[in-house]
Amino acid sequence: MDTIIIDGLSFALPLFIIAIGGIYSEKSGITNLALEGFQGFGAFIGAMSAVLIANAFGTDIQNLFYVALLFAMIGGMGFSIIHAVLSIKFKADQVISGVVINILALALTTFLTTQINALVFGAASDKFRLGVSERFTIEGVANIPVIGAVFTNVYPFEVIIIVIAFFAWYLLYKTKFGMRLRASGENPHSVDAAGVNVSKIRFSAVLISGLLSGLGGMCFAYSISANFSSNIYMGYGFLAIAALIFGNWRILPTLAACLLFGFAKSGGAFIAQSMALPSSFTDLFMILPYVLTLLLLIFFSKSNRAPRALGEIYDKGKR
Repeated sequence: MDTIIIDGLSFALPLFIIAIGGIYSEKSGITNLALEGFQGFGAFIGAMSAVLIANAFGTDIQNLFYVALLFAMIGGMGFSIIHAVLSIKFKADQVISGVVINILALALTTFLTTQINALVFGAASDKFRLGVSERFTIEGVANIPVIGAVFTNVYPFEVIIIVIAFFAWYLLYKTKFGMRLRASGENPHSVDAAGVNVSKIRFSAVLISGLLSGLGGMCFAYSISANFSSNIYMGYGFLAIAALIFGNWRILPTLAACLLFGFAKSGGAFIAQSMALPSSFTDLFMILPYVLTLLLLIFFSKSNRAPRALGEIYDKGKR
């Protein structure tokens, strides 16, 4: 039971922070299917920065964990500019833009990873090896049955994500910026009539989605994969989109959806290991989060309500 909780949280929280990024973008009115590409490219920039700095200064790459997280956030935010420019400035189809960005991110990062490894390290590898992040346990509290598992073998990024998620919640629901952002996704013309630049609000929201997605991608690289490779593009961005939809574009219900997906994934792995199944059957259990996605889509999607102006190209002259 403890293992399911520990591993479930380490998967659910990075997924949650990516989903929050999606909420920011879609609450402003910009459909964002590019979360997969943002988290992958952000993780690439973070991993590349850590690997190159460690190689240049002879530093243990494990000591550059926070540096990697910072660069991943910058990388994800920088890459998200493409989606913001295409969707807002050039008024391109937002769905097509997101799909193209995902394909571009996968192709670009795979190519660049191989080239950098060949030039710098003399090895034609398609991954940056990072190692698994260190963990810590809060003694005393960790001894409480069941609940104590939450405070056992905790990744540092889990604490960082919780802090950032709280700040993101406060910014979205308790500040003037958050009010304007949410209004931009419901009635952008009223926002414009109040003298607020809708395009700037939406641009900022997409950048925030890239920043948070890059953080989530780097966390996956330091926990599940222990390296950056094309394995980081495992559909986690789309799973985050599913979570925010099931959460009705609200942060706290989205957290519940992410926890459900996380515990389904860790529970499937635990069952497979307990039954000592062959690897082919183990992989079958790993599809549980995606099966849950389909089931939730069937039973709950009708009650969800997207922002009214989601996906609509803002035309200032249209009333």
